[in-house]
Amino acid sequence: MWYRILICVPAFLLFAPAQPKFVLSIDNIMRGPALYGYPPQAVRWSGDSQRVYFRWKKCDDPLLQEYSTYVVNRDGSGLRKLNEDEAREAPPAGGDATREWRMTVYESGGDIFLYDNLAGRRRQLTKTADAESDPHFTHDEQRVAFVRNDNLFVLSPGTGEVIQLTDIRKGGKDEDESKGTPSQEFLKTEEAKLFDYIRDKEKKEAEDKARAKRLNPRKPFRLNAKQSVKRLRLSPDESYVLAWIEEAREGSRKTIVPNFVTESGYTADIPSRTDVGDPSSRVLVAFLDVRTGESKWLDDGMKGRETEWESAQWSEDGSRLVMKGRAADNKDVWIAAADPRTAKTRPLVDIHDDAWVDGPAESAYGWLKDSERIYFTWERDGWSHLYTVAFSGGEPKQLTSGKWEVRGVQLTRDRSRFLLQTSETSPAEDHYYLMSTDGGAREKITTMPGGHNATLSPDGTMLADVYSYTNKPPELYLQHPRGKAEKVTSSPAPDFFSYPWLDTPIVWIPTRDGAKTPAHLYKPAKWKSGGGLVIFVHGAGYLQNVTREWSYYGREYMFHHLLRERGYMVLDLDYRGSAGYGRDWRTAIYRHMGGKDLDDQVDAVKWAVKEYGVDPKRVGIYGGSYGGFITLMAMFTQPDVFAAGASLRPVTDWAHYNHEYTSNILNSPQKDAEAYRLSSPIYHAAGLKGALLICHGMVDTNVHFQDSVRLAQRLIELRKENWELAVYPVENHGFVQPSSWADEYKRILKLFEENLRR
Repeated sequence: MWYRILICVPAFLLFAPAQPKFVLSIDNIMRGPALYGYPPQAVRWSGDSQRVYFRWKKCDDPLLQEYSTYVVNRDGSGLRKLNEDEAREAPPAGGDATREWRMTVYESGGDIFLYDNLAGRRRQLTKTADAESDPHFTHDEQRVAFVRNDNLFVLSPGTGEVIQLTDIRKGGKDEDESKGTPSQEFLKTEEAKLFDYIRDKEKKEAEDKARAKRLNPRKPFRLNAKQSVKRLRLSPDESYVLAWIEEAREGSRKTIVPNFVTESGYTADIPSRTDVGDPSSRVLVAFLDVRTGESKWLDDGMKGRETEWESAQWSEDGSRLVMKGRAADNKDVWIAAADPRTAKTRPLVDIHDDAWVDGPAESAYGWLKDSERIYFTWERDGWSHLYTVAFSGGEPKQLTSGKWEVRGVQLTRDRSRFLLQTSETSPAEDHYYLMSTDGGAREKITTMPGGHNATLSPDGTMLADVYSYTNKPPELYLQHPRGKAEKVTSSPAPDFFSYPWLDTPIVWIPTRDGAKTPAHLYKPAKWKSGGGLVIFVHGAGYLQNVTREWSYYGREYMFHHLLRERGYMVLDLDYRGSAGYGRDWRTAIYRHMGGKDLDDQVDAVKWAVKEYGVDPKRVGIYGGSYGGFITLMAMFTQPDVFAAGASLRPVTDWAHYNHEYTSNILNSPQKDAEAYRLSSPIYHAAGLKGALLICHGMVDTNVHFQDSVRLAQRLIELRKENWELAVYPVENHGFVQPSSWADEYKRILKLFEENLRR
């Protein structure tokens, strides 16, 4: 009998290796992507829609090793890593494609290449010591325009002929435009009177210059010492070049980040950015006449306000131009018709916000195929939706509506439909839909619940989708629209799935002003009333973390499981100011960061005390970047709510952060000083009562280490003793070394264990 049982057991069960068991420890968690996997990137289809190429890195590859290029067939078979020669011949991840997507032109290593998308072959167009950049097809798609030495050239792939279209020069004057001092001019005149040789030489030079001017009448376009070329674009009729010129501001000063651990052993300075209120530059646009070189500056003062024109879009037939301009204070964005001949604009749409203009797909705009209408997104009704407006003017037409967001907009290859990424199923999920460019019904084409980042094949029959779920890291899937998805990659380490990671439930927490804040709830399996609570505050401000997709904060997601196993409840909120919940939620922090966004954290504590019996004396809070800032505001302004806080790479004084982000929310410090004092933790440090841990990388080029140094000095002067500062000498804003991550989170765990334990 026993003999019969033994011979019925499959051999693979007898000899299969034991599944490695996952140990939930700080050191294990902080392996990061080496544990939960590196997501596939730069996904693109072959021109015949038969293969997908992407960048990927195996979890056991060395930490600093670059991503490699992989290819897989459209049915999911044949996955393999390309060698270096094959990778060079793969379709480019970027570049400019022809309208029918037959060819793509792109830059690599400072040279220009042409890729045949159907034949799957590339051809090198330039091979020079000079760096060529920004290649794009001319409107007739017969030649390639590119930038070399801050000038625009066109190249004919068939003949190899290269023609220079602009004559942009930096500073100075031509010899015949310069004059000497009066005494020098006197001597020059006398020499010509005295000597036939001088008179003959001057006559010959004048004739040569006149001849050269007849052959090339183009006038040089001169930049002053503060100006540089940012971008050049050729008009479809090749009569004009649009030149975006960056001009440094007078008196602006850039910060410096010291780097102490270097190969040379000497401290090195890393040039960084300006501080808010002191923008480093502005961008102007000039129209250059290709034939004459004459130039006209585009109006940079819409409605009398400084305006920066960000981009230009020509209609499909090449006859019309629209441009998108942004007011310096970012409270208005204009889409306007522009005339290259006059450099005048005619506004079509004024997108205004009393706070600041933004939204999940705010940068999306372009022409429809009819060359009569422009599409764009707008939070006009409080939610990011798709609109069109006629080039002739008139009232914009709204194509989508509802209390959900359009988060991404693409046109299909034939330009007859939109491929939309929206949150209409749930604010916690992204799905893709097809919709006519005239609006109407939307056809949902992704099926799995969670987060999607999809690329439609050229023939429109397949999706290459980087998909994830709450407890499933991103993987590449291939899917027929509305059909079953085939998984291609498997990124995590073998031991990752041996632990039962939570499909973390989402709860909606009532707030004092009647709103409801979404949050992930990590509740211990054997929760008992009187337990401790930890609040996690995500960073970036305008970011969404309470979703059904794998979190950007993968390490923190796993750390919350460790806290849960130790008996702590954890809440992770999409507080006011987060992405995903419409315009009013996004702008609720205007002129007061650390106001309603902090109120949401405090209200969550009160809710957890009431609903689950959390001990109100055992509440901790932590987060990085913006989350580090909120942690400081919590510890300084709500000291009776939070017993302990870990503030990672925090902004401590908003007047020391960058202009692009901060000025949107707080205006400029010289004009709205009260908003900065109200929102900056350093002004509230006297309120600290609980235990505070500050952690900061010393080569942080985003939130500078100086922020934590200045706060440390303030705490010393206030004679506060219940705080400590941990520094990480080789880390930037986002840590890289697993040892740094582990050290940081061991300190966080120790902080909570020492201050929140019963």
